[in-house]
Amino acid sequence: MAIRKNKKNEIAVRNNENKARDIAVRRPHDLWTDFDNLFDQFRSNFDNIFWNPTTAITERTPLMDLVDHGDKYEVNLEMPGIPKDNINIEVTGNNIEISADYDNATENKGKNFLRRERIRTQFYRSFELPEDLKTDKIDAELNDGILRVYLPKIEPKQKVKSKKIKIK
Repeated sequence: MAIRKNKKNEIAVRNNENKARDIAVRRPHDLWTDFDNLFDQFRSNFDNIFWNPTTAITERTPLMDLVDHGDKYEVNLEMPGIPKDNINIEVTGNNIEISADYDNATENKGKNFLRRERIRTQFYRSFELPEDLKTDKIDAELNDGILRVYLPKIEPKQKVKSKKIKIK
């Protein structure tokens, strides 16, 4: 049923039984349960971020660019603030894993922090390449927070030139 106004500003009731019912029937108690769950999740995340900073570990997947140069792959990863001694690169066949674990707590003893969010950072990235690699010829460098890894291929493929086809 729907309520609408007549031409004379009187309210009239119209029956809408022929329309499909897309509204899910819920009890009022379900709404309170949903709100309770949302607030519990918010409270838990809030406590983890602001009240337990000594055990806070920031783990993220670094942004990556992968370039195919024909004879080698070039991988560029964002690793800001991570010393090169804390970065681990492992390559087997056509799989590569790049990880880093950096604990900043020991370097800043004696400072009076008003807020501290960068205590420990972990990075992890793993992926598979379509071709096997020369694992003994891999080279890596870290400049300005960008890790560049050069992965030479065992059998480099020729670049395929495209050919324009005319439609008859």
